[in-house]
Amino acid sequence: MKVLVTGATGFVGSAVVAELRAAGHEVMGLARTAAAADALSALGVGAHRGDLQDLRSLREGAAMADAVIHTAFIHDFTKYAANCEIDRQAIEALGTALAASDRPLVVTSATGLLPAGRVSDEQARPAGVLPRIASEQAADALAQRGVRVSVVRLPPSVHGDGDHGFVPMLIDFARRKGVSAYVGEGLNRWCAVHRLDAARVYRRVLETGARESRYHAVAEEGIAFHEIAAVIGRRLNLPVVAPSVAEAPAHFEWFAHFAQLDSPASSRQTREWLGWSPTQPGLLADIDRPAYFGG
Repeated sequence: MKVLVTGATGFVGSAVVAELRAAGHEVMGLARTAAAADALSALGVGAHRGDLQDLRSLREGAAMADAVIHTAFIHDFTKYAANCEIDRQAIEALGTALAASDRPLVVTSATGLLPAGRVSDEQARPAGVLPRIASEQAADALAQRGVRVSVVRLPPSVHGDGDHGFVPMLIDFARRKGVSAYVGEGLNRWCAVHRLDAARVYRRVLETGARESRYHAVAEEGIAFHEIAAVIGRRLNLPVVAPSVAEAPAHFEWFAHFAQLDSPASSRQTREWLGWSPTQPGLLADIDRPAYFGG
């Protein structure tokens, strides 16, 4: 199968590329820059020049592929709403090129969009009015047009070597503020998955026919936030503190919402549908290594 992967040089996308190639698939990566194209070529991966805002390039790339996996997202939280709209338009462009065919499109979303305070399964739908919901809405609109589209939801922490996501941000806050922190009792839960386990979900979705609308790449259903803060504090030899909800922005700044996120999620159905079982280390064991702290 010839697969177009957006975000092919990113943290998750690069793992997806390696997983697909190891399984014998031909991969074409979307490359925004010449450097990205060269990096893909060095790996033996074809490069399709374009970016998320060049909708023509997305349509042309998808038209040449047997399937598309969309992992790219512009992670600039100062322009979050605008970047979510860019993602919506990109998904629409990719899906339009696959319309009137049986070629699958796999879109990326987040478990953190689901209703808070309870374990959500694959049938759950996003709650509230967060801009990131636009990605799933775009997928649903394509499905109504007959496009074979599925959504893979990723946890707040996709961890592993090269991680530059939420846990490294927490480590940076701790270093700058001189304490590792959780809010209140720290019982809010993050689900998690290792990037290599997540990559196998994307591959299995394609190979099993992408017949379900939502999949959860979730290895651990819910880890109490205070446990994550404890590992960071111990590794940095810093005290672990518990600011109140009102005090949280002083430590976490713009990240305060995510630090209080309580979004456990189940992957029971995904495991049954795909025959998928996580094999990589869990979050707490994985981050309890020098690699996460510059060692």
